[in-house]
Amino acid sequence: MKCPVCSYPESKVIDSRPSADNSTIRRRRECLSCQKRFTTYEIIETVPLIVVKRDKSRESFDRNKLLRSIIRACDKRQVSQDQMEAIATDIQTQLQNSLQSEVTSTFIGELVMEKLKEIDEVAYIRFASVYRSFKDISQFLDEISNLNK
Repeated sequence: MKCPVCSYPESKVIDSRPSADNSTIRRRRECLSCQKRFTTYEIIETVPLIVVKRDKSRESFDRNKLLRSIIRACDKRQVSQDQMEAIATDIQTQLQNSLQSEVTSTFIGELVMEKLKEIDEVAYIRFASVYRSFKDISQFLDEISNLNK
């Protein structure tokens, strides 16, 4: 790291602290030449994630939109806010770790259903009914019978 005062190319780290949300690291450094101290911040560089929707349109991944759909499916169920946040975080992390720049909304929907099935079957059916666009009661019954297997 180049010193902002004398431009010497080497410094030593005196102190490191993560931010409150662990998204950045603050480092206090000291120049090995002039002994001036300065602060640097490290952030994780992420590849922007694009969601390809069913109609082939594209939009940026929005964690809040994902969380809203999970909350809607879990409405009036015994699923805590922390559990819903954890599902959204797990899915977002999984998508970012895949190192793909584009992901389909279908894939995201399948991930949500997989997570909801583990936590609450009613929330799973609610989400599946919207996600798979159930047209009548027979589709609900088919999904419930598949759930029971």
